[in-house]
Amino acid sequence: MDKLDGIYVMKHSSIRISRNDVIIYIDPFQIDIANHDADLVLCTHPHYDHFSSQDIKAVSNSSTILVATPDCIDEVEKIGFKDGSFEQAYPGAIFSYKDIIIQCVPAYNKYKEFHPKEKNWVGYVITIDGTVYYIAGDTDKTKEAGNVKCDVAFLPVGGTYTMNYAEAASLANKIKPKIVVPTHYGLIVGNYDEGIKFSKLIDKEIECRLFF
Repeated sequence: MDKLDGIYVMKHSSIRISRNDVIIYIDPFQIDIANHDADLVLCTHPHYDHFSSQDIKAVSNSSTILVATPDCIDEVEKIGFKDGSFEQAYPGAIFSYKDIIIQCVPAYNKYKEFHPKEKNWVGYVITIDGTVYYIAGDTDKTKEAGNVKCDVAFLPVGGTYTMNYAEAASLANKIKPKIVVPTHYGLIVGNYDEGIKFSKLIDKEIECRLFF
């Protein structure tokens, strides 16, 4: 099976994973159809393009579990997630859902002010059927990101708030996933050429897939 079967980057950093009868959304944003089909919703940090109450409600149902950073708690409660349906994400946290393992890794800027390390915002490492997926969140090329071992990496390339395409390509070539997918461009920051420019810098043994 292709490692990206059932996985789709919709817009920006919004990702949908459908595997083993489990549906996971990461940072749902500008959802076009309210399917209310999520088993899990994972949010990396509270910025509006990553924690969107409207879009979380569009994908959620009465049994959905939301995973988000502690500074999202007020909004979490407003949209109806209570104890038992909400898990707090922070660097080092590990969750399981059925046979899926989710680990939280740090996501931050090294020299920019938008995502301070002390906020303890996260990316996610998700293991499904032995395949490891890294959804980096809004981050620069950090030591922690460089230590991630994964089969598939989703890396922000738009610059301004995260790595630019060249920095992201350097990270991909360091961690050497089998497949890399650029995200976080073409909508708020970074034009659609960023993904193409990123792909041209990826080592030949790594497959680069573009969703937009």
